Order: sequence, then structure tokens, then C-alpha cells
Amino acid sequence: MLEKYRKKRDFKETPEPAPGNSKKDLDKPIFVIQKHDASTLHYDFRLEIDGVLKSWAVPKEPPSKAGIKRLAIQTEDHPLEYADFEGEIPEGHYGAGKVEIWDKGTFKLKKFEEKEIIFTLDGEKLQGGYVMIKTKFGKEGKGWLLFKKKAE
Repeated sequence: MLEKYRKKRDFKETPEPAPGNSKKDLDKPIFVIQKHDASTLHYDFRLEIDGVLKSWAVPKEPPSKAGIKRLAIQTEDHPLEYADFEGEIPEGHYGAGKVEIWDKGTFKLKKFEEKEIIFTLDGEKLQGGYVMIKTKFGKEGKGWLLFKKKAE
């Protein structure tokens, strides 16, 4: 499940965590958003689903208010250990640049289908209902639209 993640990294030369047997203390699944100052500044949006962090690169700050839509490009799954990662990925390595945690918390998955994900975030910065819709945009059909739902 994490083959793409492993292939893109040399764990002897980068501080990123190698996949292991992560044990969580929480009963609820986690999410993390990492501010990643790589070749371009973006936000790595990650949801714990099926024992991994499903991941998307979001070019602009994730929306905290309804009515704001953000492009999210799906990337390779990351290990759960990555949820705590902050640091500097060295030049010459995939994703080179500074990574810091921007928001973190738990979430409730309400719907997970091939073209739509609906969930509620309970983080320090982001809270409430969110939706991701798969689009035609992005490389190889990996484009999604991320937005906050209007309060119900």
C-alpha cells in the first residue's frame, strides 16, 4: 500500500519517517495538514483512511469558511507516522524543503466513494463539515475540489 511512498525516498538521507507499525492512542481517525515550502509553497492535506494517510497537495491555504474552493491534487499515500513529521527534506530529494504542521486533529468520515469524500474535521484551525469532489483537472485524473460545507 505504501510502495510509491517508499520508492520516492531514501530513508538514510531524509528525516521523513519510514513506514512502521504505528500504534495510535486515539479511537478516532486523524487528519493533518502540513505547510510544505518545497519548489512551491503548498499544503499537504492528509486523512487517515484504511491504515494510511490518504494525501493531497493543496496549492493554497485550505478553506476555513464556506464558499471558498481549493484545488487538491492527490499524491501517494503516506504512513501514519508522517502525521507527526516536521523538518527539512534535503535538497536533491523528493519534496525538498521545510515541512511544518499547520493543523492537526481528528475527523469523522461520513462518505468515502471513488468521486466524493464527505467528512467533519475537529482540528485546531479547521472545524466542521468538508467535501472533496473528484474533477477532470490535474495530472492523470488526480484533481479534486476541496471545500467547506455551509453550516447545517
